Amino acid sequence: MKEKIHPKVFTATIRCNCGFEAQLQTTKGEHINVEICSQCHPFYTGKQRFVDTAGRIDRFRKKYAHLSDTQGK
Repeated sequence: MKEKIHPKVFTATIRCNCGFEAQLQTTKGEHINVEICSQCHPFYTGKQRFVDTAGRIDRFRKKYAHLSDTQGK
């Protein structure tokens, strides 16, 4: 193998928002935070979580309501 062409490999601590923690080898760095993992993702757990999409849409419309008034004119 050629020398000095391979990226540096770290033993990283991967932390999820659910509290799950794992040690993996990666080139991304020593500490990685993720929002969702296999321990809390509905596909892997079989549990469906309710996502408030209507609330998100309402907040988006409220936040950007001032822009829609000026674009139509």
